[in-house]
Amino acid sequence: MRDEELLKELTQLWGVAGYEKEVRRYIEEKAAPYADEMITDAIGNLIVLKKGKQGPDSKKIMFAAHMDEIGFMVKTIEADGRLRVCNLGWNWTASAYNSRVRFRNGVNGVVSCMGPIEEAGNKAGKLYIDIGATSREDAQQYVHLGDACGYLGEYMELTNDRICAKTLDNRIGCYQLLEALKENDGTYPNDIYYVFCVQEELGCRGSKVAAERIKPDIGVAVDISPAHDYPCDLEGSNALDEGIGIKICDPSVVCDEDVVAAMICCCEKNGIKYQREVIDQGGTDASSMNLSGTGVKAGGIVVVTRYPHCQSAVASKKDIEAGVDLINAFSRLTDL
Repeated sequence: MRDEELLKELTQLWGVAGYEKEVRRYIEEKAAPYADEMITDAIGNLIVLKKGKQGPDSKKIMFAAHMDEIGFMVKTIEADGRLRVCNLGWNWTASAYNSRVRFRNGVNGVVSCMGPIEEAGNKAGKLYIDIGATSREDAQQYVHLGDACGYLGEYMELTNDRICAKTLDNRIGCYQLLEALKENDGTYPNDIYYVFCVQEELGCRGSKVAAERIKPDIGVAVDISPAHDYPCDLEGSNALDEGIGIKICDPSVVCDEDVVAAMICCCEKNGIKYQREVIDQGGTDASSMNLSGTGVKAGGIVVVTRYPHCQSAVASKKDIEAGVDLINAFSRLTDL
């Protein structure tokens, strides 16, 4: 990988949806030496511009990778010190059960369930967090109503150039944008906006606001996509090590066919391994960019990931690096 330590550090930052400051500050520091302009907007998006060599066919291309991760928020503190929670983003109760979590102030806890986990369905209201407190008063010394927590999940090397960590959704995308920014030498024909968005897990909120500001000609979500190459509850063709995913369609967006064709052409001309991505559940920031302003051509670049939305997601280093290559190749196009 180009800079595996960068990806490792990104995955371990705390940045539950709506509370992305720590992640933004880290990315801002890493991006500053390479940016022509950089601003943080009112809701917390970090917008990094690298200007291109303007010509009659120059475009504004917005790449959007979200900084936020899924988590929980405390809604009730029980008399015995247990913390009842609600979702911040989509949590699978089965994978959350017995997971470790951490609050922003460093307090740790374990997720458990009100009764058998098999009977909880996928209702976060059935879950609670045990921080070791012995009473409501004891718990309130450490945690308050409205405090948020995220998963603990160390960065691990697996065999065959695969990795496992929390928040691969979507610190992978943040890593890819940072690496692409580093390699943009300012000779590209297009103005490239590398946008690190907030609150994607709560409904793709950040990218919509950023796109309204930028008014890009093309908006590209840089994210992950669930794998289908192992026994799971999803069906499709996504597979690890089959290359970077080029989004064609999901329930929230049908990507612009010319953008899709241009991405495929980039991969074939530059020897970048790729796969076509179609999913029938989920979505990305492509949808909100697509519907922003008077409409924006939308596309998506996604890394196929196993076990998303938990503390132990798995992805391929080769697929991640192919995504950086595609971002750079697409950024250099003159006939978009």
